[in-house]
Amino acid sequence: MILRYKGWKLTAAAVVIGAGLWAGFEWPSMAEGDVTTAVTPGSVDDPVVTKSYVDQKIAALSGGNSNSGGTASEDKPVPEEQEPGEANNTTNIVTVPVGKTLIAKDGAQMVVRAGKAIAYSPDSNGIADVTDGADIKSGSRVLNNHLIMFPRGGRGILPEPGQKYSLTVMVMGGYEIKVLDDQGK
Repeated sequence: MILRYKGWKLTAAAVVIGAGLWAGFEWPSMAEGDVTTAVTPGSVDDPVVTKSYVDQKIAALSGGNSNSGGTASEDKPVPEEQEPGEANNTTNIVTVPVGKTLIAKDGAQMVVRAGKAIAYSPDSNGIADVTDGADIKSGSRVLNNHLIMFPRGGRGILPEPGQKYSLTVMVMGGYEIKVLDDQGK
């Protein structure tokens, strides 16, 4: 009976060790995936991309000529120094003194950072407050830290009447600062 008991232990140990070896060899191959579908460089699953292709796509995204194969900076030279009021994609910090009006060019965007501002429009149309999704009529208050867009030029913002301090405004796009007469010109 003792001999039978030792044989059973030996058989159980062999089965456990065999199962462990089988799992050790089989399990990693299942985790690694099917080796026969390995991705080879240049295949449909892993295409090779050339520098000219990447440059062409970057130029197309940035508005450059996509057929030239050059980079966007080669397609559209940017002047080294631009006037603050010129149309550009940089953000300018502008101070609007009391008594003057910041007039936006087509497509300009602004954010009033400091001071109390009111909207200016020469006609009945207002300016777009993108943050609130509202139209601000001429003479109405422009809230600080709200993105204001000017799809058409000629409209702007000015310091609220009676205010002693100038406005600080972040401007992206073209603008000019001028004094308006009583008729808004």
